[in-house]
Amino acid sequence: MKRRELLKTATATAGALAIHPLATWADSVPSDAPQEADVIVVGGGTAGTIAAIQAARAGAKTVLIEHGSQLGGTTTVGGVAFPGLFHAWGKQIISGIGWELVEQTVTMDGGKLPDFARPTPRHWQHQVLINPFLYCVLAEEACLRSGVTIHYYEFPHSVQEVAGGWLVESVGPGTRRRLTCRQLIDCTGGADIVGMLKLPRLREEETQPGSMLFKFGGDAFRAGRERLQAVYVHGADSSTSATRTQATLAGRQAMLKQLRKRLQAGDGQTRLLQMQPEAAFRESYRILGETVITREDYASGRRFEDAVCNAFYPIDLHTQHGVRPKPLASGVVPTVPLRALVPKGSRNLLVAGRSVSSDRLANSGLRVQASCMAMGQAAGVTATLAAQHRTTPLDVPFEEIQRKLRDHGAIVPGSA
Repeated sequence: MKRRELLKTATATAGALAIHPLATWADSVPSDAPQEADVIVVGGGTAGTIAAIQAARAGAKTVLIEHGSQLGGTTTVGGVAFPGLFHAWGKQIISGIGWELVEQTVTMDGGKLPDFARPTPRHWQHQVLINPFLYCVLAEEACLRSGVTIHYYEFPHSVQEVAGGWLVESVGPGTRRRLTCRQLIDCTGGADIVGMLKLPRLREEETQPGSMLFKFGGDAFRAGRERLQAVYVHGADSSTSATRTQATLAGRQAMLKQLRKRLQAGDGQTRLLQMQPEAAFRESYRILGETVITREDYASGRRFEDAVCNAFYPIDLHTQHGVRPKPLASGVVPTVPLRALVPKGSRNLLVAGRSVSSDRLANSGLRVQASCMAMGQAAGVTATLAAQHRTTPLDVPFEEIQRKLRDHGAIVPGSA
């Protein structure tokens, strides 16, 4: 196209666009009739993505609300693209949808899985290095194929208990949306919805430091082939937008300080090649559930009667002085009970991910990706069955939960 014709076309297009009035907040105000769903999952991170896929695959009309622009949470936005642990003592103990996505990512990216049959005292050798960008889009594809409706850039402004479930009002730039559901799953990482409902939560005065992940060097970051560098962000708190801002600012400034130090020392490998958009958080609020998993439960591998999944990782409490993981004794595989995913005294509400009901030391092992994925899948199944039976999660026959989890590839402790 000649330049004159191109300008003529561009002008005409701009004129056509200009005659349409801009959308306003008022245009987005919903009608009195809210959108209906069976299950709403809030938070599209490690646990929430899996919970939403599972609920939809099990037949629930599912909505996923995520305040950011992509799925994966700590794995993708945080940059900890190194999930584990799916195997323990030479045996796979966590499978299902999370493992399906991890394995698919490695295969499609031409990567390599660790040798899980070889025992190792270094737990990180059995974590799986994945391409976070590929994982993000494959997780999104899995949601869409299963029928999940995704609402990015939104977060609940209010949550109200109504007959038969919940009324959720979510807001985002230029958007205000009302939705109803029978079951609600809080996968925010800090039990934000539980807090909005004024149900009890647990938290110590001091929290583990977060991390800002980045890469310095002369070669481009090789996603799926290498891990990023990191600096601690002490006092990192994910519970509000203000504290998230503080943590991300502090992380970037700490990274910049290291970069300048290397430049001043004459280090030739000084280019900033990769930096994650926000800090990765390790600890925030946990729920007070119908059961609280203690350090003793975790370290002994207690087999809960209502165990819905396994977990496996050292007790891994980070402090200002670093971390000294405490490995589990040989053969020990902890379990997560359904009642630890149910806020105490609640109905039609589940929680999955690092805000599982647990004490601080148990949580330092439970908070990792494989365990959170397994919890998300268990919550997705339970919420779907509760919606279908028009009951609350703890009234769903537990054998039915176990059976449905196995049907979808999950490993259920103690079930045939």
